[in-house]
Amino acid sequence: MSVLDVLQERGYIQQMTHEDEIKELLEKEKITFYIGFDPTADSLHVGHFLQIMVMSHMQKAGHRPIVLIGGGTAMVGDPSGRTDMRKMLTKEEIDRNAEAFKKQMQRLIDFSDGKAIMANNADWLLNLNYIEFLRDIGVHFSVNRMLTAECFKSRLERGLSFLEFNYMLMQAYDFLELNRRYNCVMQMGGDDQWSNIIAGIELIRKKEGKQAYGMTFTLLTTSEGKKMGKTEKGAIWLDPNKTSPYEFYQYWRNIADADVEKALALLTFLPMDEVRRLGALKDKEINEAKKILAYEVTKLIHGEEEAIKAQKAAEALFESGGDLDNVPSVAVSSDVFGKKILDVLFETKIIPSKSEGRRLVQQGGLYINNEKVESIDEYIKDDMIKDNSILIRKGKKEYHRLVIKE
Repeated sequence: MSVLDVLQERGYIQQMTHEDEIKELLEKEKITFYIGFDPTADSLHVGHFLQIMVMSHMQKAGHRPIVLIGGGTAMVGDPSGRTDMRKMLTKEEIDRNAEAFKKQMQRLIDFSDGKAIMANNADWLLNLNYIEFLRDIGVHFSVNRMLTAECFKSRLERGLSFLEFNYMLMQAYDFLELNRRYNCVMQMGGDDQWSNIIAGIELIRKKEGKQAYGMTFTLLTTSEGKKMGKTEKGAIWLDPNKTSPYEFYQYWRNIADADVEKALALLTFLPMDEVRRLGALKDKEINEAKKILAYEVTKLIHGEEEAIKAQKAAEALFESGGDLDNVPSVAVSSDVFGKKILDVLFETKIIPSKSEGRRLVQQGGLYINNEKVESIDEYIKDDMIKDNSILIRKGKKEYHRLVIKE
């Protein structure tokens, strides 16, 4: 199978330009392509994971990825898929975030010997002469046409700054620069980037007289159309200090039955025959597929050792017979005895607010050592300690431990 067939079979591709040409190109040549990453956080999250998988499939087929860090564009803000303007960062923050991204990507992308490139568009955007840019690049863009792009239409009612309006020009210029510097002939990205990708393709045609290509892939969403990788605590991060391997494992272990096959196809390298077999399991059997999904995804992001630890911790909680060492733990002093449970859980950040804690209790969703907490005024008693800790459960499957310090 060609890499295009692989990407299509696994469900990555949403749209592409010149499909027949792309198919022939990917089969006959080894191309350089790029995907852009916005460095506004110090870690990648689950939404980026899908993009990294696409790069990995392409690299395995012999093509060269460019990871483009938006160091220049991050100083402006990308309006795509947003109703507000992004936070602006300092150069030092952007550089630090880029290094964190590379470290996380290296589990799946080989950067050795030029097999993949990490570039930063600050290298060419920050020193641009504005008048020259307008004469050289701006002349090729129609404002009327730009205003029809989805990324701008959604912002017009609330207000779109001129700063952000320039974003399409800068991203198109990125593609042109990468084409000139590295012979990059394809841009890939989420489906919300389609208008920007088309702009870059047209700019390369007008300035260089060359054909370039674009491909967008599906956003990582649930069967209900909501973004995957979101919890009540926020995003599921790839940084183990922001989302522990155990929490990461548990997220995939607990996804809806209807989302299992899609996640296996997009976020693992399991053969598609096995993906379809696991996705077809019903009722209790689907839990076996979820365990495989959780293990495979955690192994890719955090390594086999951490995946095994997370798996054992989950088995300790759900199937008994394991140890609880890998369950997220918070150390507390013995003076918690006599304090209200909700006060302690809020202080240890196990619940985001006391009102959230009250809601959990009122809905029967808070447990101490698997015993339901019946009152919002219940307090911690010394007979709750087992093995020097207290096991907290929120809802059906989210566990934490309070470890008592001597």
